[in-house]
Amino acid sequence: MMVTEILEKLNRQIPPRPFTHLNTTTSAKESRATILNPRGTYCIGDQLDVLLVAKDYFGHKKKYGGDFLRARIFSPALKAGASGKVTDFNNGTYVVSFTLFWEGPVSPSILLMHPSEGVSALWRARNQGYDRIIFTGQFLNGTSPVFTECSLTLNANTEQCQYLDARDHEAFYCIKPTHVPCEALTHMRTNNNNVSYLSLKEHLLFRRFNMAVEMVKNLTITVSPCNRIETKKRKCQIGMKTPFPSGYTFKGKWISTFCQQNMFSDIKDINNCLTRKLIYLMGDSTLRQWVYYLNKVVKTLTFFDDHGTGMFHTHVLLDTNRHILVQWKKHGHPFVTKKLFSVKDDNYIPREIDQVAGDSGTAIVISFGQHFRPFPINIFIRRAINVKKAIERLFLRSPDTKVIIKTENIREVNENAEIFSDFHGSIQNLILRDIFRDLNVGIIDAWDMTIAYRSEDVHPPNSVIESQIAMFLNYIC
Repeated sequence: MMVTEILEKLNRQIPPRPFTHLNTTTSAKESRATILNPRGTYCIGDQLDVLLVAKDYFGHKKKYGGDFLRARIFSPALKAGASGKVTDFNNGTYVVSFTLFWEGPVSPSILLMHPSEGVSALWRARNQGYDRIIFTGQFLNGTSPVFTECSLTLNANTEQCQYLDARDHEAFYCIKPTHVPCEALTHMRTNNNNVSYLSLKEHLLFRRFNMAVEMVKNLTITVSPCNRIETKKRKCQIGMKTPFPSGYTFKGKWISTFCQQNMFSDIKDINNCLTRKLIYLMGDSTLRQWVYYLNKVVKTLTFFDDHGTGMFHTHVLLDTNRHILVQWKKHGHPFVTKKLFSVKDDNYIPREIDQVAGDSGTAIVISFGQHFRPFPINIFIRRAINVKKAIERLFLRSPDTKVIIKTENIREVNENAEIFSDFHGSIQNLILRDIFRDLNVGIIDAWDMTIAYRSEDVHPPNSVIESQIAMFLNYIC
C-alpha cells in the first residue's frame, strides 16, 4: 500500500507531456534567464533570484513546466560552488534561487538536463519493463560452472529457482539449470540488454548535445562581505534536518550551512574519533570508496583478508590497537556490473541491519540508488521502506546506534539516459527524503555536494569523498 501511495503521488508530479516534434520541446538557446530584481550591491548571505522563461525552438513560451534543471553558482578561482533551488510555476516560468555564501565574482549556471517531454518519456519508459538489464547467474555443478539467466521477475514458462524474502516482499529468480540444485548459485554478473521503451523520435531528446545544455548567457555578479556578522551554528549531530543547499564548497572544502563542523584535518583527530568504533558501510561502490580513502589516509587501518575475490567482496579494515572496525558490504539485488561477483553471502540491507547488535560505539552508513535506476521505481520504493523498518527495529533494541544515510550522487551525462539519467536519481532522492523524514538519522547529501563540486562521475574524486567522510565523523563524534 505504501509503495502504491508513493507511486500515485509521483505520477501526479510527472504528468504525461505531448511530444510531437523536437522543435516544440524546450530549447536552452531560445530560453531566457534574467536576474530578478537586480541590486547595486550583493552581500554574503543574500539571495540571488534568476527568472527563467522556457521557450521552444521556435521561440514560443512553453505553457507547462516539468523541465529537469540543474542549478549551481560557482567561482572557479576560489574553487567555490553551491547548488541552487528551482521553483517550477508549471507554466513555463521558473525562479532559481541561490544563496550567496562567499565574496567575489559569482556566476550562476542553469543546465537544461532534459526538457519536460524527455522527463515524461523517461518516467513512462522506466516503469514499463524489467528487462533492460540481463542477469547471468553462475551455479556450481560439482566443480564445473553452469550459467543461466536470472531476473527480478518470475517467468512462468520455465522451471525457476525462487529466492524469496517473504517478510520484505523481495524476490529474485533464476532459470533452474538441469540436475543442479537452486542452492548451488554462487556468482552473478549483468549486461545491458538492447531493449528500449522509448520511441525513435524520443531517442532524439537524449542525444548528448541535447542534454545538460547551459541556459544562462554571461551573467556574473560581485558579492561583498558588507560587515556580515557570523551567526553561531550548533554542532553537527544526528537527527538534524538538512536544508537545500546543505552546504557549499570553498577552496575545495565542503562547508555545512546548517551545523558547525570540526575539520578533522589531523590524523590524530580522526583516530581519536574512530577509536572503539564499529562502522558498517552498506551499499554500493560509492561507499566502498570510503574504505579505500580511509586505508590511504589512516595508515593504521589495514585490510583484513576475508578470502574474497574481485572488487565486490566484503571489505574489512581493522586497527586492533584502537579497536576500530570498518566494514563495507554491497547491497543485495539489483546489483549491476559486468564483472562476476559472489552472491554466497548476499543479503538485502534490511537483513544486514537486523544482524547488527548496535550500541553507542556503532555507526551504520547506508547508500543505494545507482543500481536501481534501470528498473521500475517500485523496486527502489520497496527497498527504501524495508530499510526504514529495519532501522526502526534497530532503534528499539539499541537506540544509541548512529545511522547515517548518504544520498546518491550525480554522475556523468550518459547517452544511455533511459538507464543512467540523473533524473532517475533525483526522483529516488525525493523518495528517500520523504520516507526517512521522521527518523533520527544523519543525512550526508551527496547529491547536493556533487552538484556544488560539479563532480560528474559515478565515482566522485577524493576531494568529495574526503568531504563526505568529514561530515560522517562530525555526526559520530
